[in-house]
Amino acid sequence: MTSTTERLVQIKDIIRPINCAVDEDVLDYIMNSIVQEGIREPIDLVEYDGRLYGFNGCHRCTAADRLGYTEIPARVKQIDQQTFNSHF
Repeated sequence: MTSTTERLVQIKDIIRPINCAVDEDVLDYIMNSIVQEGIREPIDLVEYDGRLYGFNGCHRCTAADRLGYTEIPARVKQIDQQTFNSHF
């Protein structure tokens, strides 16, 4: 059984994909947007065995980190071992 919650998470606690490629032009755009409007859309994470894994929102997470944020809003989906093994 899985459940999803929205909450603030510490950026330092997010395990991000190794292949998280960041387009610097997109990143600049998102950083400017965050400065003007804040973070409008939570990133998506999965949680398994107490660890948070990045799933969607690499640019938002990187932008927030570069702007000095320590926390970011996230939708966190709890997953089981079978789901974790299938996708990670």
